[in-house]
Amino acid sequence: MQNAQTQPGHAGAPDTAGTATDPGFKLPGQAATTPQDSLPKTTPDTATQPVEIAPGGATNTSAAPLRDTAGRDMAIGAVAFVVLLVIYFFVRNAYVHHLVVKRVAPSAAGSAGWLLFVGMGFLSAAVVLAIVNASRYLTPAITGPLVVVGVVTLVAAFFVGRR
Repeated sequence: MQNAQTQPGHAGAPDTAGTATDPGFKLPGQAATTPQDSLPKTTPDTATQPVEIAPGGATNTSAAPLRDTAGRDMAIGAVAFVVLLVIYFFVRNAYVHHLVVKRVAPSAAGSAGWLLFVGMGFLSAAVVLAIVNASRYLTPAITGPLVVVGVVTLVAAFFVGRR
């Protein structure tokens, strides 16, 4: 068994952790012969700048980092939304034609078609905003009214088209 004088961490052990020649971690019995030349001689430029702390990383990998929405993301979202509106316009025309064939009055069929277009547009706006930046736009104050108006107009399109 070793003496308490030679075991590190005991009261009688000599304290060599604070010396300038200590290389850091060392195995028992290893001499402190590691040169300090591998350390940088100057301070890097980033050492004096503030550190940005974002959620996630090594401590919480499931958290999405908070970020500002870039103009590129908003432009891509706007283009996707416009493409969806063009598609919904053709869907609206097909729905109006379908209702007229089913002997619904053309004015009621037109109203139902526009309600369908508006409902799908509002729901698409909520989805596109949520995809562009969920942390900013996926909130009850923004997404809630878009979804409510979209669902109400889709239900209204169904009931107006039944007359």
